[in-house]
Amino acid sequence: MSGVSLGLIPLALLMWLCTYPSRALPMLAPGIERLPTWAVTYLRLAGPAALAALAAVNCLLTSGPAPRLLIGVEPIAVGLCVAVVARTRMLFPGVAAAVVVVAAARAFGLS
Repeated sequence: MSGVSLGLIPLALLMWLCTYPSRALPMLAPGIERLPTWAVTYLRLAGPAALAALAAVNCLLTSGPAPRLLIGVEPIAVGLCVAVVARTRMLFPGVAAAVVVVAAARAFGLS
C-alpha cells in the first residue's frame, strides 16, 4: 500500500459520528413530522450542507503551502451538481451528473 495515507480515517469516522444522528433522526424517530418546521428543515438539509462543504473545499481549492483557487473541470462539475439539485430537489441526479462530467473530461484528456 505504498502512497496511500490512512491518516484521515479517524477524522472521517469522527465526522460520521457527528453527522449521522442528525441524518438518521428523520428515519428513526416516530412523529418527526410534529417537530417545528424549522427543525425538520434543518434535519433535511444537514446532510446536503455537509456534502456541499466537503465538495467546495476538496474541489475548489488546491492543497499546499499556499492554498489557491483550482481552475479545471472540478468547479464546473460542482456548479452543475448544484444546478441539477436546485432544479430537481434530489441529490443523486446532481452527483451523478457531476461524476459523468468529470469522467468524460478525464477520458478525453481535458483534466
